[in-house]
Formats: sequence, structure tokens, C-alpha cells
Amino acid sequence: MISWIQRYLQNHFRIVFYVLLAVTVIPMVFIYSASSGIGRAGPKAYSQPFFGHDLGRPGASENLFGDASLSIQLQIGEMDSDSSQIQEYGLERAAALDMADKLGLPVPTRDELAVHIRGLRAFAGSDGQFDANRYASFRYNIKTNPRLSEADVSRVMNDDIRIGHLRQFIGGPGYVLPSEIREQLIRADSTWTIAVASTDFSDFKPEIPVPEDALKRYFDNNAYRYTVPPRVGADYVEYNNSDFLGAISLTPAEVRAYYDENSARFPRPQEPKAEGDKKTAQPDAAKPFNPDADFAAVSSQVETALKTERAARLAAKAAADITVAIYEQKLQPHTPAFDDFLAQNKLTLKSAPAFHPGAVPPGLGWDEQIVDQAEKLAADHPVSDALSTAHSSIVLFWRETLPSYQPDLAGVRSRVVADYQESERRSTFVTTGRTIRSKLEERLKAGDSFDKAAASVGPFKLTVKDYPPFTLRQPPKELEQSPAMVALDRIEQGQVSDLIPTTAKSFFVYIREKKSPDLAESSPLFVAMQTQVAQQSAGIASSLILRELVAAELKRNAPPTAR
Repeated sequence: MISWIQRYLQNHFRIVFYVLLAVTVIPMVFIYSASSGIGRAGPKAYSQPFFGHDLGRPGASENLFGDASLSIQLQIGEMDSDSSQIQEYGLERAAALDMADKLGLPVPTRDELAVHIRGLRAFAGSDGQFDANRYASFRYNIKTNPRLSEADVSRVMNDDIRIGHLRQFIGGPGYVLPSEIREQLIRADSTWTIAVASTDFSDFKPEIPVPEDALKRYFDNNAYRYTVPPRVGADYVEYNNSDFLGAISLTPAEVRAYYDENSARFPRPQEPKAEGDKKTAQPDAAKPFNPDADFAAVSSQVETALKTERAARLAAKAAADITVAIYEQKLQPHTPAFDDFLAQNKLTLKSAPAFHPGAVPPGLGWDEQIVDQAEKLAADHPVSDALSTAHSSIVLFWRETLPSYQPDLAGVRSRVVADYQESERRSTFVTTGRTIRSKLEERLKAGDSFDKAAASVGPFKLTVKDYPPFTLRQPPKELEQSPAMVALDRIEQGQVSDLIPTTAKSFFVYIREKKSPDLAESSPLFVAMQTQVAQQSAGIASSLILRELVAAELKRNAPPTAR
């Protein structure tokens, strides 16, 4: 922010800037000069050289990481990296450019720059191809951006091209074993024909006995789940909005003004259709606009709404006035003076049972804000601010804070029984799934179709769905995020997966057929995959080299510890 202000002043208020600079710097030079005898001589900031940049100098890091941020935005089309990633990338860019200079890598040609621009995602259209309109719009926006120039963008692009050449040079050929290519091809380009048998966990309702010793053991192992957290007990006084309606009097002008400001809240009711009239009623939107007639049709609703709103304000003001009076008179809740104060103001103190977050007593109508205020009450902070509910305003008073405690089994038995049965149900579900898988494979080996086998194994009701052949590059839409896809790497053709449980549907996956792609090293698919994996391997190698250079440079030029 300070750097931005400085640049803004430099660009727009140069005289003011130089005056401020003189007023600030000259006294500082005098105070901290060696000859003045005042203060210590010598610089306060330490220099930290880093591949031609001084990271200790104000503005140097900003320029370094600003270039990195722009580079990311150009290459991926958006800015979704966090600050730590930008810093890491910026340091690697500096190391790469320093190495490119030492190796004498040339400045890119105009043709190279043109090719690079056409490949940037920032200028790609919805089809992924270069969009000249987006590029033209980007250039226009640069001209209106005081903090970014075409020269900056051109410099970053040229640097990125040189860094790309350097990465290719230091990353090497990215050699990978043919076996690795085959593994990638088998996974990505095999053709799968599968069937998925699904079942609903909610339909699985076995009888779960509850032996006392097992229940006790379950409770002992999960006692933390039943710990009762600290609870707060609060009393409160309440001002019902309805009690203030009688004090509200409205003039016709006030009601009309309220309607004019909130007309969208009071649409004109549709006129009833005459008996025997088969003509469709005219929609409200098609009726001619007539504010007077529209207001007359809803005037009673408007008046009621305005009265309710003003009554709520009066209730809130009364609650706020009480808090002020309690503060000014230094009253403490649950003291004789406090009780006398309530009696004098004809207020009734109500009590709410002690509660903890997530367990607010029903029927109070308290929202999260009120609960939050109640939790903050304590002996040294016994009175809340005035708070509004849907139908009233209240003031809370601290009564007690009950500590956390660990109940015994008898005190939470019903919850423990329910949790134990649910845990056993899920465990039984998975165990039964293993048995069903074995039965399915037995029936398949005996010659049954998967559909027939799924219909006969029980006790699950299995619904089978077949999918046409697909590859993992282009899976069916329904399966793109499905846990069923996980099973494909674990089983072979003719096999059935283990039960894959989820909170909703659970699955068995049956591989009807699996066709591997052409794995010959001369095949176009193999060559394309080899090129892709080699590029990835070379990229990883070059990144590791640059990170080592960055770490070594930072260590070599680390600033001395301040004394």
C-alpha cells in the first residue's frame, strides 16, 4: 500500500512529493550522520544480494514477485496462486534468468514471441484457441493501467521464453523407461467396459443386538464423544414488539411514503375471476401502472408492516435504555438492588436452561448472534447489549457457568446405544459386502451373467447399470467423480471389486472387458505418451536444479543476525 501511494504521488504530485521527501529525509540525515554525534552512524537495513537483485532493498522484491505474478497470469489465464507460490516462482525465475545470462541464451526473435503469445492461456477463447479479440482487449487495458506498461509485459514474455529454453537445456531429454510409458498407456488409454451394482446403505437394516459388555467397552473407547462441554445459564428480560403497537399512530402520508419506498414488498393482489368466466386473468405485470390504485389495494398491509417495524424499534430502544440504566447505576444481576430496579420498571426476569453451543433450548427463538452473546457472559461481564429476536428485544444476564464434565454410561445410555448400533451396522455392512463379493464371483464363474448374479445373492438389493466402452481420458459424465472409478486400477477383467461404501450409494464394480491400447514402441500413441512424460520428467528435473540454486544463493547471502 505504501509503495502504491509513493508511486501515485510521484506520478501525480511531484512537487508535493519532493517537498515531503526533503522535509523527511534532511532531518534524518542530520540525526543519523556520523558527524552529528546523535544516534548511531551506519545503515539499519542489511543488503541481501540474490542473482543481481537486492532483496533487502525496498522495491526490489516487489518488482521480482510482480513479474512472477504477471507471468503466472499470462500462462494460466487467471491468478489463483497464493503469495508463497508466487514468491517461490519469482525466486526460481531470477535464478533461471541469471543462468540464461551466463550461458548466453539469446533474446527471443519476433517470430518466437508471436508463437509464445498465441500459446498463452490468457489470450485463449472458449475453444482453447488464440482469440485475437481477447489479445486486443488485453493490450487496450494495459494502456489504461498506470501500474503496467506494454514494455513490462513484453519483458516478462521474453524472459519466460528464455526461461523455457533454459529449462529444456538443463532438464535434459527427460528419459523414461518404456515400462513406465506402458503403465501410463494402460491406465489412460485402456478401453473399459464395466457394470456397476449399487445399493443404498439406508436400506440395510439388520438386527443389531446390544450386549452390555460390548456397550460398556464401546463407551469406554469413545467417552470423549459424550463429554458435556461448559454451559452457560442466562436470565433475560424481554420486550415484546406487540406490546408497543398501541403507542404507534400513523398519518396517511406516512403510510403512503412507506409504500412508495417499499412498493416491491407489496404487490397488488390479483383480481378474482368472475364465476363462469373462463377467460384467463390478466397477469399483474401486464396491468397498467397506477400507483394510487395499487396502493389502495394494499394500504392495510402497508400500515400493518409499518406499525410492526416501528414497534420493533421502540422495543429495541426500551431494551437499550435498560442496559444504559443498569450501567449508570452500577447494578449487578441477582442482587437486591437489581431486583428492586426490575420491580420499579415492571420487568419480569425469565430464565433459560443452561446450554452449550449447538444445544440451545427450543422455543426461545434465539439466533446465532444471541447465543454468541450469551456465551460471552461471565461474572465480570454479566449484562449483554440489547438483542433483537423475530418478535421482541431482550437483554441477557449471566446466572452461572457450569464446567465441563464426563457423564457415566447411565446418563447418556440412549445416545451410546444409538451410536453403538450405527457403528455395528456400518461394520456389518462392510463385512456383508465381502461375502456378497465372493458370492458374485462364484456365480460368475458358474456361468451366470452379472445381472443375474446380482439379483440372487442378497441380502442387499443391487441395482445394475451397464456403461458403454470408455477410456479414463473420456469417462462417462456420471462416473467422472464417482468412487467407482477407483476400483479400475485394482481389479482385472472378469473380477468384481470390494464394496465401495459412501454416505449415499455403495458400489460393486464388475469389469466385463478391458482392452489395452497398442503398446508397441513405434505406435503413434506410445510416441505421444513418451513425449508427454519426457517433458514432465524434464520439467521436474529443471525445477529441482533451480530450487537448489535458489537455496544455495539464499544461504550464501543470508543477512547477518541483527545485534
